[in-house]
Parts: sequence; C-alpha cells; structure tokens
Amino acid sequence: MSDQPNEPHQTHNINPPALQTFIKQILIANNTPPPHAEIISKCLLSADLRGVDTHGSNRIPSYIERIRQKALDPTATPTIQQITPAAAQVDAHNGFGFVAAHEGMKLAISMAQTFGIGMVSVKHSNHFGMSAWLVQQALDADMMSLVFTNSSPALPVWGGREKLMGVSPIACGAPAGQGNRPFILDMAPSVAARGKVYKALRRGERIPTDWALDKDGARTDDPAEALGGVMLPMGGPKGSALAVMMDVFSGVLSGSAFAGHVTNPYDPSRPADVGHFLVAVKPDLFMTIEEFKGRMDYLYRRVVGSERMDGVDRIYFPGEIEMITEEKRLAEGIPFTTAEIESLNREADLVKVERLKVPTLE
Repeated sequence: MSDQPNEPHQTHNINPPALQTFIKQILIANNTPPPHAEIISKCLLSADLRGVDTHGSNRIPSYIERIRQKALDPTATPTIQQITPAAAQVDAHNGFGFVAAHEGMKLAISMAQTFGIGMVSVKHSNHFGMSAWLVQQALDADMMSLVFTNSSPALPVWGGREKLMGVSPIACGAPAGQGNRPFILDMAPSVAARGKVYKALRRGERIPTDWALDKDGARTDDPAEALGGVMLPMGGPKGSALAVMMDVFSGVLSGSAFAGHVTNPYDPSRPADVGHFLVAVKPDLFMTIEEFKGRMDYLYRRVVGSERMDGVDRIYFPGEIEMITEEKRLAEGIPFTTAEIESLNREADLVKVERLKVPTLE
C-alpha cells in the first residue's frame, strides 16, 4: 500500500508509540531540547488517545510555524519564584506551554504533599493543548486538581458581538479507588471548543449551526466563516461568565495578557503571552485516602447507576468516555485523515525527519 493514499479525508489508524516518536523527532529537529520534546509529545499523544483530536498531534504545524517566525522559543526553560510555602510562580519565558505547565503542576503537587494545597501561577506561556493531561498528572500523584488557562479572543461577552474572551477550558479532577474511574472534567465555556471548528475545516466538514456566528452575526455551518466570526457561549451568560473567570485567574493574576490580548496559537506574528493557574489539593486532608477514594467510588456508582431518561442506554462519569476511547485507540490505533498525515509529513520533510507511514498498526 502507498504511504500517501489519494483520498484526503480517508482515515488511517496510526500506531501510538510510532506517532509519539515521530512528533518528538520533529520537535527536536526544530531546536526543542529532548526532555521538553518528550513532555510535549506525550501530552499531544494523550489528547489523540482520548479522542480530543483538536488538541493533539495535528497542532504540530501551527507550533512549528510559530517557532520558525520566532513567536515561540523552543529552547526556553521555565524559571520558578517561590512566593509563599504553598504558592509559586513559573515564568515560561515564551517557551512551550506544555513544559511550563508540567513544571507548574509538579511544583503544585510537591507543595500540596507538604502543606495540603499548592498553587502555581504561570506567566508568559503558550498553548498547552488539552487540559486533562495536567489533571492526569495530579491524579498520578493521588491529588485533586484545578487547571485554568486563558486563551486568544474567540467568544463575545454576553450581549456583545466582538471577539473578546477566549474559549478557555476549565478542568479539575479527583482520584478514585483502584480499578475505578477517576473524576476528570475538562470543558470549554463555549458550546464547542474552537479546535473542533479547525478540525472540521481541516477535514472539509460542516459544523452544527449552534456553535458559532459568522462576521455578520449570523449562524453558520461553514467552519471558515465561523473562524472569521465568534464562538457562542454555552448556557448564555453562564458560559460568558466562566470565560471571564478564566481570564481573571489565568491572565490578570499572573501578569500575562488578558482582556482580549492573548495571541491566537495559529498566529505566528508575536508571542502569545498566555497565563495559567494550577492548584493541587491533597485529598486526605480531612479523612484517610482510603475513605476518600471509597466515597469517590460510591459517587461513581450512584452517578452511572442512576435512573436513565428515555432513549439513554448508559450514563457516563465525567471523563469516562475519553478513557474508554483511550483504551480503544491504544489497541486499534489513532485515526488520522490522509490530509492530516500529509500536513505532518510536510513538517518532517522540512527538517529531514523520517515520514509518518500509513498504515503502521500491524
């Protein structure tokens, strides 16, 4: 079979370890230190595995273009300023958001292990992909977490029509007992994440008409028109208020850009200046860890076992669908369209990295 099938929207399942190695090699070839490339590629792969294709490896071309245009410094190493025993700030120095956020959560976890809670503000950062990987980093340390970030303008405030607030995700999590599903919430304050519109544009698909407005304020199913207009907040003023909250905790508090001044990750003209806010909480502050996890397991059983409305076959715990998708994709591979693979391979060709072959899953 040819490495480059002709149908641009035909899908092919890619072997997960091969994909991570491929992404890591592209990053290293673009002057990213190998330890940083390991973190970034792992985070992107995590999004692909969980079915969050909008925040996975397909982001690589936009990140690399920002490097080429010197809007992002791949060599930057985050620095830490300890503010109080339980609060610190990380300066990303315009490096990859994945690296700064990873260091920030690691620091928050360390402080929480001693003081019960750890808070980290990250400034002068960039896009860090899917928030759930940071929640998982905390879960791996048996920690609860809050993960906030701001982002480039895409959403009007309630009653407005101009892009002002970012479609900035709010995420949090809590561990469960062995063999049970943890709680992982990762959601945007809009009806749909803007990355889903980029994905539809990339794949030549239409979008639901309740996702966005075009530049004239009319509903549209054309992703190109949607990207020229505004995303719609979920729940009306409630989604709008959540977007403002993300800007307060991530942008205003950190000293990074806010109020519509964060640069779009697809715009390579200038630094993004994104801010993040990360919190780790020790779950056995008020009871033993066994009791806490037992209570989480009981909550899980109550949620998924509750009476279902008509037409519903199964109730899922927050984050459970993504975990099921991850199990499936680990076994079967990650679906990419021919056009997406070709886009990644163009980056490989530019830096003389071996191309991603399809199919690679045996």
